[in-house]
Amino acid sequence: QVQLVESGGGLVQAGGSLRLSCAASGRTFSTYAMGWFRQAPGKEREFVAAIRSGGSTYYADSVKGRFTIARDNAKNTVSLQMNSLKPEDTAVYYCAASTFWGGTVYTSYDYWGQGTQVTVSS
Repeated sequence: QVQLVESGGGLVQAGGSLRLSCAASGRTFSTYAMGWFRQAPGKEREFVAAIRSGGSTYYADSVKGRFTIARDNAKNTVSLQMNSLKPEDTAVYYCAASTFWGGTVYTSYDYWGQGTQVTVSS
């Protein structure tokens, strides 16, 4: 069982930056693939970024070059650095953990945080 708690959301102007963090419980954090997803009102949950247990990273085309996912296995945390934010990045952002490689499909992830709101004003 893994519990995930996100933090770091907020309101920022377009072009600004935010850093999301996700703290995970459990002694096997390093073995999980971790992902960030987001969901805007009236839209489906969409993939943002993911990182394998070995450190390989993957990004949605819409955030590539602007967002960076990283993990610190010693601290059981995964982060999402978001730069050059756009109004269309506004959403609730969720941290997720996958026992195996969850990839870009949210149904492949086993554990979810409660989400943190990110609002980007124009």
